Amino acid sequence: MDSLWLEYAWALLILIALEGLLSADNALVLAVIAKHLPEDQKKKAINYGIIMAFVFRFGALFAISFIANVWQIQAIGAAYLLYLGLKHLIKARFGKENENIREDLKKDSAGKRFWPTVGKIALADLAFAIDSILAAVALALGLPDSPLADFGGMDGGKFIIVVLGGIAGLILIKFAAAWFVKLLADRPALETTAYAIVAWVGVKLAVITLAHDDIHVLDHDFPHSTVWTLIFYAVLVAIALLGWFAPSNKKHSQTDQV
Repeated sequence: MDSLWLEYAWALLILIALEGLLSADNALVLAVIAKHLPEDQKKKAINYGIIMAFVFRFGALFAISFIANVWQIQAIGAAYLLYLGLKHLIKARFGKENENIREDLKKDSAGKRFWPTVGKIALADLAFAIDSILAAVALALGLPDSPLADFGGMDGGKFIIVVLGGIAGLILIKFAAAWFVKLLADRPALETTAYAIVAWVGVKLAVITLAHDDIHVLDHDFPHSTVWTLIFYAVLVAIALLGWFAPSNKKHSQTDQV
């Protein structure tokens, strides 16, 4: 029995680390979406976003079997994240906005764009909640059954692991969001990097959707395989490093020093 709980404890530590990565993505997206708002509204929008992240993730916990079995829900989350990320990346690559347009947008964002921004944060939170819970469930399902009674369509011990991992992720979002707001001001290229990460997480959800039993374009076990896990996190780290060391960050730092 002791070895069983040690295995559960080890899985929880791994899940907390995984939730930390996913929460960093979520917190960075909150910061980027709210970036155009005035400082007082920015903080308020991010706080609303964190509250919604709590609601969506806990709601997802009690709809695990629904989320895991209805591929349409996963597909919608994947489509939204891909849309959100690729829209910004295409604009960053091909857009040619002049300074007057940018100034008009800044003035326009001062009030009436607050609630649309909160709405975008809500949709992003929902998509990240689906991804987070699916990742946690995939890890928990690999554990042996516990002596606890089933809950929420899962073994009780596995359900507790998923819940504790989700709580850890939400705590990390709370502390990370404010830090990312400051980081974006110092390293502007990270805004594009954040949207690239959003699109890549969308690809991950799309892979999960394509591996669903009702679609079966990909093998059912592929999204949880070692190969795909290594590919996903290798690309994720590569995107983050490219954004961190982007030339525009260096130019921005040199200008600040002058």
